[in-house]
Amino acid sequence: MGKTSPENNLKQLVDECRKGKIDSQKELYKQFYGYAIGVCLRYSQNREEAKEIVNDGFLKVFAYIRDQREGSSFKSWLRKIMIHASIDFFRRNEKYQDQCEISPFVKEVSVPDSHSVLSEQEILRLVQLLPPAYRMSFNLYAIEGYKHHEIAEMLGITVGTSKSNLAKARNKLKEMLYAIDRDRFEKYG
Repeated sequence: MGKTSPENNLKQLVDECRKGKIDSQKELYKQFYGYAIGVCLRYSQNREEAKEIVNDGFLKVFAYIRDQREGSSFKSWLRKIMIHASIDFFRRNEKYQDQCEISPFVKEVSVPDSHSVLSEQEILRLVQLLPPAYRMSFNLYAIEGYKHHEIAEMLGITVGTSKSNLAKARNKLKEMLYAIDRDRFEKYG
């Protein structure tokens, strides 16, 4: 008797989730939590916010798992749900978001002593420091590859606002990188 492939195991797990089996839902959550948190961290300010988004996203996964087309990539479908859960979180909390300048927070980013390159975690932290509206437009455009008209529709903003938010996000990231380089130069000469 041969081994079952990971694809068959995933298909069986998804089928069991479609039937509402709690143990299968827990297993799916465990298997894909790391992937989901990775997606949501880019859209959130911190890990706690990302965890909340992931949990909201998995509620949607289990509510709509019957709609996931068999034969299509589960991981791609999950990614879209996590992105939309992030957008929903942003919309729910938009009125509470502080659009303050981020320059006082730049010092929070640690810079490696012997490297001239920032680590993935340090870059993620810089993106997390962006104001929420800028972070959303930046991630959706630069990382996910959406067009401005698609971003505008998803976020309920104009195309011009999406473009402006992206430009401001890029400028803020450049400012933060410049500040890190300046601090490094002052520290190490």
